[in-house]
Amino acid sequence: MKPQTIVDVFYAAVERNAARVMTFKQTIRWIDISSHELYRDAVGTARTLESWGIHKGERVAILSENRPEWAVADFATLLLGAVDVPVYPTLPPDHVAYILNDSGARVAFVSTIEQLKKVNSIRSQTKIEKVVCMDYVGSTEGLPMHRMMHNQPPGRDAEFDARARQVQPDDLATIVYTSGTTGKPKGVMLTHRNLASNVSCSLEDLGLEPGHLCISFLPLSHITARHLDYVCFAYGVTLAYCANIDKVFEVAAEVRPTLFVAVPRIYEKVQATVRRLAGHGLKRSVYDWAIETGRKHRQETLAGKQPTSMAWKLADFLLYSKIRKAFGGNVLAYISGGAPLGRDLAEWFACVSIRIFEGYGLTETSPVIALNHPSAHKIGTVGQPLRNVEVRIAEDGEVLVRGPSVFQSYWNLPEETAQAFTPDGWFKTGDIGTLDAEGYLAITDRKKDLIKTSGGKFVAPQPIEKSLKTNPLVAEAVVIGDKRKFAMALVAPHFEMLESWAHANDVPFGSRQDLVANAKVQALYEGIVAEVNRNLAQFEALKRVLVVADEFTVADGSMTPSMKLRRRVVEERYRQQIEEIYAQPAPAVVPVAT
Repeated sequence: MKPQTIVDVFYAAVERNAARVMTFKQTIRWIDISSHELYRDAVGTARTLESWGIHKGERVAILSENRPEWAVADFATLLLGAVDVPVYPTLPPDHVAYILNDSGARVAFVSTIEQLKKVNSIRSQTKIEKVVCMDYVGSTEGLPMHRMMHNQPPGRDAEFDARARQVQPDDLATIVYTSGTTGKPKGVMLTHRNLASNVSCSLEDLGLEPGHLCISFLPLSHITARHLDYVCFAYGVTLAYCANIDKVFEVAAEVRPTLFVAVPRIYEKVQATVRRLAGHGLKRSVYDWAIETGRKHRQETLAGKQPTSMAWKLADFLLYSKIRKAFGGNVLAYISGGAPLGRDLAEWFACVSIRIFEGYGLTETSPVIALNHPSAHKIGTVGQPLRNVEVRIAEDGEVLVRGPSVFQSYWNLPEETAQAFTPDGWFKTGDIGTLDAEGYLAITDRKKDLIKTSGGKFVAPQPIEKSLKTNPLVAEAVVIGDKRKFAMALVAPHFEMLESWAHANDVPFGSRQDLVANAKVQALYEGIVAEVNRNLAQFEALKRVLVVADEFTVADGSMTPSMKLRRRVVEERYRQQIEEIYAQPAPAVVPVAT
């Protein structure tokens, strides 16, 4: 379908008359929601909002984990021509207050009693007039959403439908606040045209059909997840909601999705788990043999062909099939987005017979700019640009974009908006990339993250960090060295793996701090850096490594809600240790490439 607005997407889902548009788990049972129920709930909620004076252009906030009520609140708002403002449920109260106040939202939908308390604690700082709770909380402090959803007579409301269809493509649909790796978030204003144009062609080459199923587990506050849900509604793909990202593989085993879309961090965890379970001895030998067998057949996998050799079939029985089963065993297409996947990780998955289609986009582009797909796939790239998107590379290597999915403005930030575009109207992505002769786009780094050493050499940190993270002992890595005489690495270990290694190697420890301070552990991570350095130029080589006793999380502020590393926050947190390292002489810790 070729929707012009998200209202068109809604009616496409409704008029399909499907028995299962969405499904969610209630205690031990999965509950299906039909097209008829989606219409009833969304229109009923919209009628209540309308009775509160919520009309075209008014802002409505949604603060919730992934669940059917999220989609209902979203559609209800958009059917009125109003504007919704998604808010990450993991944000602390002061950050929520900023977004609610900056957007001028008048109504807030919240998921639970905890989120209700959060909003009520900062409500006086905002313009919020009513708070609607999706859970039944038995409290007068939050209005029950289930009553709103049932505020609709049986059958279709022709008069309401006619008004809803008057929403225009250039009407503002949503303000999405970018989580940002530094500074305050900016409200990205996306119109119905922006969103619908991306829905029309982003996944059209994947062969999506009614009856297919996709798990909605990436936060719907992030445009990637929300876009995916819209695509599923448009194509008749059933959405299975998973509120807790940590339970995605438990859900996958139950619902057996045909489409799996995740951020690289999810794929990294699968790889780390498989490597950990491989252990030592015979199991490790079998694992190593299977990976090597897969490597020999990798080009067939990347071409979408199933190898036929007896060795591959045995390796598939022993390893590859078990990994696919972790994803539910029924996936037809695996997609990665939201952050760079990394060639090493993509190649590892190809070695275990899983072809991951990597894509690329930003909130400001609604979001997809480019995507690999079955008929046009090149590993190490993010695919060719969508057919309705133009991409060019600026003289300094920055990726520039133009097309109907590109936003027009940041909310109440005219100067920042002007700075985001070239004089001739191309959006500046802030990413460094290349376009090859076949039109495949490769993203090499963030422009603002490029490190310039005191010797005048530019170092791109992200590829180096990705290489470090291919080792199962590394959870996160940060390359540091801007305006410094050399580059170094700050590493947060994968502690489950490191503690197992410590037990196996008779390394005593009473705490994580003791563990990372141990000389054997220091030598272990210097060895990991050594392996990475072998593939780097002399000026890129990491001369020191700082192993820290922490995990980086959204809660502690070192990761954004969309799971991107806030490198400035991390650098500031460990500034004293970093300064101490740079105060020392700087011999290379390991051999480096010449």
